[in-house]
This record gives sequence, structure tokens and C-alpha cells, in this order.
Amino acid sequence: MAMSGGSDDGSPMMEMNTTPLIDVMLVLLIMFIITIPVATHSVDIDLPVPSPQDNPPPVDPIKNKIVLTPDNQILWNATPVSDSELVANLNTSRSMAVEPELQFEPTDQASYDLSIRVLNIIKASGVTKFGFVGNEKYRQFGKAA
Repeated sequence: MAMSGGSDDGSPMMEMNTTPLIDVMLVLLIMFIITIPVATHSVDIDLPVPSPQDNPPPVDPIKNKIVLTPDNQILWNATPVSDSELVANLNTSRSMAVEPELQFEPTDQASYDLSIRVLNIIKASGVTKFGFVGNEKYRQFGKAA
């Protein structure tokens, strides 16, 4: 241990010896570390595993888009749906406080039979905010040359 000696003239020492203070602090720190209980208890929670077939495509509260593909698929916001899921989504959108806009866009190779079937489903559901989109890409074909 280092100690500073005073001068030989008999005057008192003015500096405090901090070595014993540091030793006591280290002993207290080790005692606190030893007495802290180790967290060994855990709570196991069984979370459900999501599966894609359980989650229907969500109904957007602002705008939803139905696209008909050439391979006779109905896409609701880019997710394939069946006729019954389409009816459920339309009923969900109608039950919202503010009915979202429904956009209908068949691709150029979509079958007329599928288009008519989907339009009849939409009409039967009672949707009021409905519109056709994507028609502007066919505008050039209707002009006389």
C-alpha cells in the first residue's frame, strides 16, 4: 500500500489515503454481485403459427382492386381469391363505415365468361363505389387510322 509521508517538520498530512476506501468499495461490489439472484424462471408461451390459407387477403379501407388474369384467376389486391372469398371480401367492404372504392381491371386476355361472372357477383353484393380502371391502355386501338 502506498502512503504519503508528511514533511518532517511535524505538520499534519493534508492528503487522504484512498487505498483503503477503494479496497472497501471493491469488497462491497463483489458482495452485491454474489447476492444478486440469478433470473432462472421463465414463462413459456405457445404462440399460434400463422398459415397463409387461414388469413384471407385484407380489405383495404380506402381502395381495393380486382384483377382478372388470362388463366381465369381473380386477384383481390394482388392475392388470388375464389368466388366465395370474393363475396366475403365484398360484404366486408360494404359493412365498413365508409365504403372503400372498388376498382375492376380485367387483363386484355381475361375471359369474358369470368368477367361477366365477377361483375354479377359485384352487382349482387350491392357495392356502390365501383369503377373500371386500366381502360386507357386500350384507347389507341379504338382510333381510326
